[in-house]
Amino acid sequence: MELQSARPKIEPKQRNSTLVFVAPFVAYCVLMGVEQSMKISMAVAYPMRLIVVLAVILLVSRPALQLNLRRPLLSAAIGLLVFGVWIAPDLLFGYRHSALFENFITGAAVSTMPAELRSSAFFLIVRVLGSTLIVPVIEELFWRGWLMRWLIQDKFESVQLGAYAPRAFWIVAILFAAEHGAYWEVGLVAGIIYNWWMVRTKSLADCMVAHAVTNGLLSAYVLLFHHWEYWN
Repeated sequence: MELQSARPKIEPKQRNSTLVFVAPFVAYCVLMGVEQSMKISMAVAYPMRLIVVLAVILLVSRPALQLNLRRPLLSAAIGLLVFGVWIAPDLLFGYRHSALFENFITGAAVSTMPAELRSSAFFLIVRVLGSTLIVPVIEELFWRGWLMRWLIQDKFESVQLGAYAPRAFWIVAILFAAEHGAYWEVGLVAGIIYNWWMVRTKSLADCMVAHAVTNGLLSAYVLLFHHWEYWN
C-alpha cells in the first residue's frame, strides 16, 4: 500500500502563478544579499539590481500588473498618510536611538549609502526611481498579492485579492514590520494601513500607488533634508 504525503502537491499552473507574484521580490532580496556578501560597490550593484528585477517583472510578473485603479486619489492620500506616519516619530519624539530600535536584531537607523554617492546626480535619480517605481511593485505583489492570500489558502488564486482573514492580515503586517529593521514600529503601522487598503479596494494597483506615493515623498524628504538614514 503506497503512503501519500499529507502535504498537497503543487500543480505546475499553481507554481507558475506563485512565481508571477514572488519572483521579483526574491530576486531583489537575493541580489541584495549577494552584493553585501561580495562587498560589491553600491554604485554598480544597485543599478544592476534594478535592471535585473525590472527584467523579472516584465518577463515573469506582467500578468499580475493589471492597472485596475479604483480609488487613485484616495490611494495617493493613503500614501501621504503613511509618509506622515513614517517620519512623525523622529520629528516629534526622536526616540529612535534606544535599545528597542538599535540592537542586534533590528540593526540601527543608519544609511549604508557611501558619502560620495550622496552627491552623485545619476545615482540619486536611480535610487529615487528604484524606491518609487520598483520597490512598491515587488513588495505589493509579494506581501498583499501573494502572501496575504496564500496564508488563507495554499491555492491562493482561488482567494480574492483583498480577502480578509485576521490571521493572514496580522502575519503579513508583522512580517512587513520585521522587514524594515529599526523602523519596525512605523513599518507595522504602514503594513496595517496598506493591508486595510487592500481589503477595502481589492486592488493591487491602488496599493502600489499608495506605496509609491509614500516612497516618493520619503525620497524627496531624504534629498531635501539629508535624512539619509531612511535609505539603508
